[in-house]
Amino acid sequence: MAVAALAALLLVSACEAPEQVDDPVSCASGEASGQGSSAQANAVNEWIKRYQIACARAAVAYASSGSGAGVTAFLAGTGDFAGTDAVLSDADQASAATRCGGAPAVHLPLVIGPIALAYNVAGVGDLRLTPATIAKIFAGEVTTWNDKAVAGDNPRMVLPATPIRTVHREDTSGTTANFTRFLAGTAGWPFATGSAWPAPGGLGVRGSDRLAAAIARTDGAIGYVEASYARVNELTTARVGDSRGDFAPPTDEAAATAVASAKPAGDGDLRLEFDYDDLYGGAYPLVQVTYEVICKRGASAVARGFLSYAASPAGQAAASGAGYAPLPDTLREQVSAAVAGLR
Repeated sequence: MAVAALAALLLVSACEAPEQVDDPVSCASGEASGQGSSAQANAVNEWIKRYQIACARAAVAYASSGSGAGVTAFLAGTGDFAGTDAVLSDADQASAATRCGGAPAVHLPLVIGPIALAYNVAGVGDLRLTPATIAKIFAGEVTTWNDKAVAGDNPRMVLPATPIRTVHREDTSGTTANFTRFLAGTAGWPFATGSAWPAPGGLGVRGSDRLAAAIARTDGAIGYVEASYARVNELTTARVGDSRGDFAPPTDEAAATAVASAKPAGDGDLRLEFDYDDLYGGAYPLVQVTYEVICKRGASAVARGFLSYAASPAGQAAASGAGYAPLPDTLREQVSAAVAGLR
């Protein structure tokens, strides 16, 4: 307790002495606000709580409105930043340049985690699925759990003839965008990618909580959902295969391994690009990266200080405590440098 109290005292003292550049907290007076992805809400709320304890003259607010709504509000000039599970489209980037007074908006990856393939099939546990089989299931080409494609991924498992009932997001969703991007990058997905579900058939529901609930009550169901929702609802999840034929579970550590192999876009922004054929061993390939999108010029001092804390070792430790995977060290340092370059 004494150690914790001393740490808290040092944290507050550092905010009162900004010349201590080695401290991750940079305090400022005023307000900042953001809106967007619900997937990151628990991490952001934890950052807000801790940042405001350290910086009593700063007020930060975040509205969990969904990625699409957050980007729309940001482009309209509402708030300092948007949280989004999918990168801005070319049209949105053009709009962002107008909103940012001619400067670009930058993507700061701050929250990462696995997307789980949660399923409910009586008598089936430790299911393994390759990307090709996943694509066929959600395209409606594989319709029973004992189909030869599923059996081929699970050669020593007795599978029932239960009909497969896919569940997807009915509302626009960054999780859908990441899931369809994964299918397109690994399995020749025949439909469009993006935040709106593109394939016919299946059950569409609004929100991750409803999707998890639908899987839980439906025998034969399978759906994609942020892993935290699968854990909270105690859903069984599949291991997902990579290009080497290895299968990984949707753990935070395996997701972080996948993110560590991603590369920034290379134009001064930190949009991450995945080469699914070049993931490190033990990586879980189906991951979600949530970005904070903010103007490179004109960001408020409070917004800069808050995002600097979020990208710090202390901020990422707080996110880990809230159930998220911490950023790999190299990426965290890149994000910190990008935040330091905001003006």
